[in-house]
Amino acid sequence: MRWHRRPIGWTLAACFAAGVAGLTWLALASLHSSAAGPASPPVRVCGNNAILGGGPSSPPKGAVVIPVGDDSGTVLSHNWTIRPDTTYWFAPGTHTLGTGQFSQIVPASGDTFLGAPGAVLDGQHSNLYAFTQHASNVTIRYLTIQNFGAHGESIGQGVVNHDEGSGWHIDHVTVQDSAGAGVMLGSGNVLAYSCLKDNGEYGFQGGGSHITVDHNEVVGNNTDNWEARQPGCGCSGGAKFWGVNGAAIISNYVHDNLGPGLWADTNNRGFDVEHNYIANNQGEGFIFETSYNLRLAHNTFVRNALVAGPKLGGFPDPAVYISESGADSQVPGPYGDTLVIMGNTFIDNWSGVVLWENADRFCGSPANTSTGECTLVDPKVVTTHSCNATNITKEPYYNSCRWKTQNVLVSENDFSFDPTRIGPDCIPAKYCGFNGIFSQWGSWPSWSPYHGTVVENHITFDQNNYFKSNTYSGPWRFVVHQQGNAVNWATWQRRPYGQDAGSTMKRRGA
Repeated sequence: MRWHRRPIGWTLAACFAAGVAGLTWLALASLHSSAAGPASPPVRVCGNNAILGGGPSSPPKGAVVIPVGDDSGTVLSHNWTIRPDTTYWFAPGTHTLGTGQFSQIVPASGDTFLGAPGAVLDGQHSNLYAFTQHASNVTIRYLTIQNFGAHGESIGQGVVNHDEGSGWHIDHVTVQDSAGAGVMLGSGNVLAYSCLKDNGEYGFQGGGSHITVDHNEVVGNNTDNWEARQPGCGCSGGAKFWGVNGAAIISNYVHDNLGPGLWADTNNRGFDVEHNYIANNQGEGFIFETSYNLRLAHNTFVRNALVAGPKLGGFPDPAVYISESGADSQVPGPYGDTLVIMGNTFIDNWSGVVLWENADRFCGSPANTSTGECTLVDPKVVTTHSCNATNITKEPYYNSCRWKTQNVLVSENDFSFDPTRIGPDCIPAKYCGFNGIFSQWGSWPSWSPYHGTVVENHITFDQNNYFKSNTYSGPWRFVVHQQGNAVNWATWQRRPYGQDAGSTMKRRGA
């Protein structure tokens, strides 16, 4: 959780058609490149029958037919574990699972669930979950899955793949109006060409390793407003990743979520986030928090954080928030040399890119809101127990107990900002229209060796964080070194900060 301050060549569909559905997440990511973020959303899935309505109108050969209506008398009911490597075809119309709280479908490994055009699986807000347990290599396609769970009661739960089974392929589905997360993703999962809409907590949540999220629309999630119910929980928005080792997040449309858009929170690593269109989320468009090794390239961010930004007071709520995160070659996986934020387009967000490190948050500190978690650097030695008052002043603990915002390059991005298009609250006093690299005065706990300006100096001068070769349009300002230290373009560029070498500034607006 954060410190509470305050067109594509090969798509997944093409891969399936060509018989190469096993394309790895990293190979998929390498097929995408362009010079800037998309000018418009790369896909609009929700309500799009051309994408969602392509299920088979009659059962495939050998498939088990699931009749329309109450399916509580079929093989799907009563928590039966059904036959492996079997295809189930849902007839057109609305399907239910009875009224039991724990009535759910428990797939067997290798099962496929296909919806005919118009097939809906409805939980009636009586069933908590749709697909559960630990089967592997399950496929779900062309279904609308809705109304599972009780709003306001399900936090940390998920409707589809509740237990994060491995190797699941979920594509051309709609998951909507359900409590918790619409979809849970586990290791080797693929989520593609799907609509995740108006769910209580997240559109989807990811854990495990090597996840692919490709050409989805994620909209209107966090309807239960969990941050208001549990302040500071860090449990809201379009999507959440926790402890994920490798993810490709490609060509998605993430918009109008009631919180952040995409949020990678705690010990994620090796993320490739490209060609997404992230717009009108009430909070940040993208958060990378206490995590490692990211490529954030050729995305478009439009009008993010316009709801949350005015409320933060002394903190510039940005479209891209890098919080205690950076590149570290000691952490296995790609992008260990440089965390790259490159070739993105930013248009009228509350602020642009903020590189932040909380001086009081480190492994073993009571200020570490990711309770029980430690860094991924030297994990056999550096633990929540060894990062203590006795060890913290010496190596390897002094350096390795901190999640460092380090080795970050923000380059070749287009930052466009006109305060008159944002509204009357968009004024410098409310930190609207800022980029930044900064920390705050370290003060807690009493045994911390990072009191005072220690981390402020590290993040600003010692940790290889640079903006360069960007293009600015608008009255941009900058926070540097210390929270609240707002500076102009000239100060930002000259010594001792030396930021945005090779960048250009075209002023516009107030």
